[in-house]
Amino acid sequence: MKSTVRILAVDDHKMAVLGYKYILEDLTFTGFEIQVAVETEYERAQERIVSAADTDPYDILFLDIQLFPYGAKDPRTGMTLALWAKKISPESKIVFMSTFGDTFRINSIIGEVDPDGYMLKTEMDELSLKEMVTTVLFDPPYYTPGVLEAFRDKLADAYHPDRIDVAILYELGRGTHTPIMANLLKISQQTIEERKKKMKVKFEIKDKNDLALIDEARKRGFI
Repeated sequence: MKSTVRILAVDDHKMAVLGYKYILEDLTFTGFEIQVAVETEYERAQERIVSAADTDPYDILFLDIQLFPYGAKDPRTGMTLALWAKKISPESKIVFMSTFGDTFRINSIIGEVDPDGYMLKTEMDELSLKEMVTTVLFDPPYYTPGVLEAFRDKLADAYHPDRIDVAILYELGRGTHTPIMANLLKISQQTIEERKKKMKVKFEIKDKNDLALIDEARKRGFI
């Protein structure tokens, strides 16, 4: 085991990442100490991960799901950063720190990324952060109680939007017309309409329009 465990915390709220840093670096761990680097910008986080990957990769990446302000219309999220980081720095453990507690959203994120941990920010404290680090390093995954509850509440036929569905939702939110969207996503217009219809059924808004679909997707944290 390394004597120093290196963590990169990424969140667009500086107070959040500084909170992780000060709490974790002040805690006592058996056999190692913690060193936390913080970043609030997506591109800078990528640069840090790349720079460390070849010599001393980060042991854990703390990633907020929503890395940009609500309504920023930026398709990049903690999920996209995590999937990218898995290729660049496969040794690094991925832990999401999020306010998204919706059952559909949690199961979709975990199914898509398979992180080593998922913590609801409302359930964080010093003890849970310490337990999370130890668990993720030696016996992952680690989930806070609300995330475990989401697993228990998961319906057998629960719908988890895949990357194409999320891309469709994002483009809808931008006001992209279907023919242009089909060209951008390299799928047919018929496929787009079928996927929108399926999402409306799963979101229980099957008789409503695309604006209602966008609104419901935002409520659930998918865009």
